[in-house]
Amino acid sequence: MIPMTLAEIAEATGGIVADGADPASLVTGDLSFNSKMVSSGGLFCCLPGKHADGHDYAQQAVDGGAAAALATRPVGVPSVMVGNVLTAMADVARVVAHRYTGTVIAITGSAGKTSTKDMLRQILTEDGPTVATPKSYNNEIGFPTTVSRVRQDSRYLVLEMGARGKGHIDELCKIAPPRIATVLGVGSAHIGEFGSREAIADAKAEIVRALPAHGVAVLNGDDPLVAAMRADTDARVITFGTGMDCDVRARGVKIDEEGRPSFSLRYGPKVARVQLAVHGRHNVTNALAAAATAFAAGVPFGRIAVALQRAQLTSGGRMDVHRHGQLTLINDSFNASPESMEAALEALEDVAGGRRMVAVLGEMAELGDEAAAWHDRIGRRVAKAGVLQVVTVGGKYADALGEAARCVSSEVSVTRAGDAQEALEMVRGLIKPGDTVLVKGANALNLGVVAEALLNS
Repeated sequence: MIPMTLAEIAEATGGIVADGADPASLVTGDLSFNSKMVSSGGLFCCLPGKHADGHDYAQQAVDGGAAAALATRPVGVPSVMVGNVLTAMADVARVVAHRYTGTVIAITGSAGKTSTKDMLRQILTEDGPTVATPKSYNNEIGFPTTVSRVRQDSRYLVLEMGARGKGHIDELCKIAPPRIATVLGVGSAHIGEFGSREAIADAKAEIVRALPAHGVAVLNGDDPLVAAMRADTDARVITFGTGMDCDVRARGVKIDEEGRPSFSLRYGPKVARVQLAVHGRHNVTNALAAAATAFAAGVPFGRIAVALQRAQLTSGGRMDVHRHGQLTLINDSFNASPESMEAALEALEDVAGGRRMVAVLGEMAELGDEAAAWHDRIGRRVAKAGVLQVVTVGGKYADALGEAARCVSSEVSVTRAGDAQEALEMVRGLIKPGDTVLVKGANALNLGVVAEALLNS
């Protein structure tokens, strides 16, 4: 963290220095909320949880190297006492971001945020010290924690911004105002909360509205709802996509025998053939978004093209393809929206290359009144892809997905599991040597344990 004294932290949060702490003591490490994972000289945030209260672990955190705690009551170690720890974390992050002089880059979209962030981080690291959101820590806890990791010598700070409602992204932008804002797409994830894709687009557009006039909006030119956001900002606009009118575009997309895409990357007069190391043709869009954002930051074309070819998806559970003996496993279990389900099924076909396909598919969450229709559509897509064995996981919508698959093809065999453990037992009895298996579902279903168990068996 950019160093702050406890007195400065107290001023920023409206708190008081407590438990005998020296107001002049410096906090030089990150915000943390896990007492077993504190950084040396950091600030431990005593968040209350469902099963434990962080206040009870303040001593352990300080013993582990934390300089002080952020708490709502005395904890027996140097601390700053505040009214609300979560709000105080945002207050501290706001001061850190204000003192930071590098480039803040924000990324949002209904799908692909973490994959794009992973690729972008690896490109930018070639250009200078880069701090980026770990995994998918894009909520009110993970966001300030990420901001706190920035240092004075960090050239780039890359932040994922998720939205669960109107105004959420706006609040995140007030903590760390972006100079570059990238919008990947407007899909159906969380449509049950927002009510419509247009409402989702309006919420995502908050990231563009937060830009200064000297900033850059990086927009998906293939998505009309995103492309229309150019009207929401006075900043410069760079578009990416496959259309001829996009500034950064892919031409001649091909898929190799491993399901990995290649394409000609074009920006102005410059062209380079890029072979991605990641799987799934949907990652062409994510790669273009990463490239366009790097262009907006001033990274040279050649450096971007080379870094893209080496980039991996490092956050886990996102199009992780593993060869395990005679089994090919696609672990895409971190989350599931209708659009990402369709992309994963397309990738399954590409990776399988004609081999027998098995899919473990969990229910999709937060789809509201459209849930039944979307599960019906995905079930039909499963059958059209030629998947022969399907294990659906969940309740009535898992049944709806399976029934739709059966309606399209009598060759599809469908079984339903109530949870991840039951799904694992079922799929173990179904797979054969040479199969390609996709594991995909809402994060709450914890289907990652299915993928891990298959790889370890």
